[in-house]
Amino acid sequence: MSRIGNKPIAIPGGVEVKVAGSTVSVKGPLGKLDWSVAQGVSVAVDKGQVVVSRSSDDRKVRALHGLVRAELNNMIHGVTKGYERALEVTGVGYKAAIQGRTMSFNVGYINPVTYQVPAGIDVKVDKQTLINVKGADKRMVGQVAANLRAIKPPDVYKQKGVRYAGETLRKKEGKTGK
Repeated sequence: MSRIGNKPIAIPGGVEVKVAGSTVSVKGPLGKLDWSVAQGVSVAVDKGQVVVSRSSDDRKVRALHGLVRAELNNMIHGVTKGYERALEVTGVGYKAAIQGRTMSFNVGYINPVTYQVPAGIDVKVDKQTLINVKGADKRMVGQVAANLRAIKPPDVYKQKGVRYAGETLRKKEGKTGK
């Protein structure tokens, strides 16, 4: 029995949820998101709530029941409040800049690294070392932040690179030379 899947999702004011076949559309002040529901799971909008139910007790359907409910909850939260992820660029001479929808990083390579920001995501750079990634889609925000971090992952020896804000690294000593 899925405890999460059985909980109804309250629809806040200003959010519109539509179910058309196996596609659920959520529209709110920050945008519109669509989700294709897996077979065996059904979604219904009833009295200001979204209710997710399953057709059978098959193992795969039970696994998808909670997933669909969590995804719909994330979509409703995303179109009302949005999601945000912060990154820090640390290192001498390391910096980031944004021009239009293209970001450029100077992170110790010979040439600057460029990254094309996808549609639906807003990226802001403060003080050339702080990056804020915002958007309505939780998956997309997390993936863009992971892609930016992968440009120069943090080094555990020198503590330089692109890392999530608040991420702590355990500094390694390296060779002692004795």
